[in-house]
Amino acid sequence: MGTTLKDIADKAKVSQATVSLALNKKPGVSDATREKILQIAQDLEYGSARKELFASGAKGSIRFLKIATHGHTVNRDHDVFIADYIDGLAHGARLSSFNIEVASFRGATPEEIFRTLAGSNLSGVVVLGTELSTEQIRAFTRITIPLVFLDTFHDFIDFDFVDMNNRDAVYKIVTHLLENGHTEIGFVRSGVNTHNFELRDEGFHQVVKSLGVSVKESNIITVDSTYQGAYQDMIDYLGRRSKLPTALFCTNDVIAYGCIKALREKGYQIPDDVSVVGFDDLPLSSVMDPPLTTIQVPKKQMGEIAIARITQRIASGGGLPSVKVQVGGELVVRESVRNLAAGRQKSRTRAGDNGGSRP
Repeated sequence: MGTTLKDIADKAKVSQATVSLALNKKPGVSDATREKILQIAQDLEYGSARKELFASGAKGSIRFLKIATHGHTVNRDHDVFIADYIDGLAHGARLSSFNIEVASFRGATPEEIFRTLAGSNLSGVVVLGTELSTEQIRAFTRITIPLVFLDTFHDFIDFDFVDMNNRDAVYKIVTHLLENGHTEIGFVRSGVNTHNFELRDEGFHQVVKSLGVSVKESNIITVDSTYQGAYQDMIDYLGRRSKLPTALFCTNDVIAYGCIKALREKGYQIPDDVSVVGFDDLPLSSVMDPPLTTIQVPKKQMGEIAIARITQRIASGGGLPSVKVQVGGELVVRESVRNLAAGRQKSRTRAGDNGGSRP
């Protein structure tokens, strides 16, 4: 089998976890110890041994950790969304001759999750990071198995991340609304601890500022991220407001569904009275009345990218720099956005016709 982490650990007189941290350039190891471990690994030809193992066709299992810490986004409403991730992971694993396993956790602490990985003989781990806080992600530095985080993104954490490009998607939404004549744009955000939501929140404020669009503070609406919670919060908001912006960008489709239900109950017509845009392109979005304009996230491709990255890590035997991948989404234009620009053009045309007929 060649050189193992244990061989290096025994020679360096440190733990296997310390060896893994050093080889993967993770914090928690002094410079002197790291240099010593790297020299021993080089002397024992550890990297080449791992590459030969990979090339020989000896493959193992990659486990997908589906983690819900609070359940406001990783829940039944998003099962189809996550299933697409799993399809992409499974396809990528087949191409690389790995098995894919799925393990689900709800409300589990990092320590409880880590215990399930101990002694598992896994080749790699893909972690669904949707609901994980910064601190919870940093806790994974204790894991010695190669891993990649999916569906979240952090600039200053030394891990591999594969996520959608939230800011780019928000730009596509806002420019679409502007092109359709909407200058009064509202944003329905969620205060739930989900980093993608935070990135969309930041992205919205950055985009409207860069485009010179003024957004009233009263048009920034905070709701829960569940369907029922978003509905109730929007009902409460509408009870306090007499005038809405012409368009609302909702942080995701589930929030949009809840808001649309509330708007209809209060007598608003979509899109005649207010246009609505979502994010995620869940299956229901295409069959709603009216069908919802939203962002289609390339979930299967993201799963495949995560597998490609983790197989590179497995093959390298450690030492690769972290890679942070943001994948662009596609704006799916449907009937939930009214074209105000076209209406204004018709009004100007009629006014011009009438003016031209006067004596």
